[in-house]
Amino acid sequence: MKSDNQPGYIILLLSCLSSVQGSLRVDDVTCGSVVKLMNTAYKSRLHSHDVKYGSGSGQQSVTGVEDQDDVNSHWSLMGASGKHCDRGEPLPCGTKLRLQHLTTKKFLHSHHFSSPLSRNQEVSAFGTKGEGDSGDNWELVCSGDDWRRGDTVMLRHVDTGAYLAMSGHSFGRPISGQMEVVGITSPDTTAKWKVQEGVYIKPASDHHHNDGHDEL
Repeated sequence: MKSDNQPGYIILLLSCLSSVQGSLRVDDVTCGSVVKLMNTAYKSRLHSHDVKYGSGSGQQSVTGVEDQDDVNSHWSLMGASGKHCDRGEPLPCGTKLRLQHLTTKKFLHSHHFSSPLSRNQEVSAFGTKGEGDSGDNWELVCSGDDWRRGDTVMLRHVDTGAYLAMSGHSFGRPISGQMEVVGITSPDTTAKWKVQEGVYIKPASDHHHNDGHDEL
């Protein structure tokens, strides 16, 4: 039997489908994704490697590199210390998170040591066997609800209040040409970052998780 209200029913159905698709945005940056972060002022990607600072904390150094193909620029997005976030869960603006260096398994970290070149706040990579401390926690500073791939964001260090930035200074040997990454107290254009290449875990549905991913 044909319904007299068929056009209205179709419009309602399309509206519902549009609402569902809108809640599953594939361009969300999500927990469990592995990304490269590019500083928008210097066009360099956040980087680390098994090279320790010769001053300050003596912990593993964090730098910026222009090479977009360097495997040591991959960071895994995780929940804050003692917190869990599900793979594929969108990361809301204001959330606290950790960034784990994919190669060495150390966490992006900061503290009240002075950075080696500019005497700002040192940023290092820290932790043993996937465990660190509260100095690994960063707050996502962005506009809107969730972190989207095209967004320019800032990362504020929870313990000290400093913002992840680049100083514009470059190191000599053994990491010649790599740029100093620091924490600054008053954020400016050097504290702005965008996600670039990576493996993005697709957002989960309301009832079950999608383990698919997009590679860029």
